[in-house]
Amino acid sequence: MAVFNKVVLFTDTDGRARFREEPLALDQGSPQSMLSDLFASGGYQLRTSPVGFRSQFHCSGYTQWVFILQGQMEIGLHYGVSRIFKPGEHFYSADLLPPGQTFDPAIHGHWSRQVGPDALVTLFVRG
Repeated sequence: MAVFNKVVLFTDTDGRARFREEPLALDQGSPQSMLSDLFASGGYQLRTSPVGFRSQFHCSGYTQWVFILQGQMEIGLHYGVSRIFKPGEHFYSADLLPPGQTFDPAIHGHWSRQVGPDALVTLFVRG
């Protein structure tokens, strides 16, 4: 069976952001065009970030797919891990503030930044 590798940015039980990878079955369609199940979405937004952009630590406000269309995006976590996503790559952002907690930038969330010589263009699709 064909699979799609879903990169997930999530909040772990200790409140810290982490990455994990999950296989998504591509078991629909035909051998020439394998598809996943159809998923609902809550709309999409396009964003451009200039060369030099960097955010502070933050949590995602809602779950969403993030697709890199142009440039490169680095996502950094509190314990020194970061990943760079290039055009055509993605991640599923589910790094939400745990219920009942107040945001603490020393514990919660992730930062993002534009990397390289090109402005960053991203597509956000709400989950």
